[in-house]
Amino acid sequence: MVSRRGTQIVEYPSELEIVTTRLFDAPRDLVFRVLTEPQYLRCWFATGGDVMTTCEVDLRVGGTFHHVFVTPEGRECSFRGQYLEIDRPSHVISSWLFEGWPNAWATETYSLSESDGLTTLRLSLAFRDVEGASHMRSAHERARVSAEDNGLSASLDAMEEVLQDVVGGLE
Repeated sequence: MVSRRGTQIVEYPSELEIVTTRLFDAPRDLVFRVLTEPQYLRCWFATGGDVMTTCEVDLRVGGTFHHVFVTPEGRECSFRGQYLEIDRPSHVISSWLFEGWPNAWATETYSLSESDGLTTLRLSLAFRDVEGASHMRSAHERARVSAEDNGLSASLDAMEEVLQDVVGGLE
C-alpha cells in the first residue's frame, strides 16, 4: 500500500462549508466500516495522545452518535449528532456538533466512491452559521501552522493505518 499521509485536500466552497477529500488504498465497504464501527473509530478518531473515553454509535436513520476523548492536559472533547441518511456503503449524512464550540452545529456528509480498489472519501461539513465554520477554519489553520499531531489530518492518517492493518490481515 502507498502511504498517503497528509494528502487530504481541504476546500472552502463557501463561508459555511468545508470539504475534505482523501484517497485510501482500501475497498469502499471496508472504509465505510472503519468510518462507522466503534471498534475501528476508537483506533483513529482521537490522536496525539488523546484517549477516547466514549464511542457510542447507533448507525440507523434517527440513531445517534457520541464520541468523547480527553487530551493529555485533561480537556474533554465531545462530538455528537444524529444520523439523517445512510446509504451503505456510499454515504452517511448526520447532524454534527463539537460541544467545545457553542452553536457550531453542522450537517456532516461522508461520501465514498471506489475505483480500481482505491476509495475516495469526501467529507463535507455544512455549518448553520459563520461562527461555527470559523471555529473549524481556525482549527485547520492552527493544525497546519503548528504541524499538530491531532485534528482531522492526523485522524485521517490514523485511519489509513487502521485500514492498512485490516487489509494486511485479509491478505
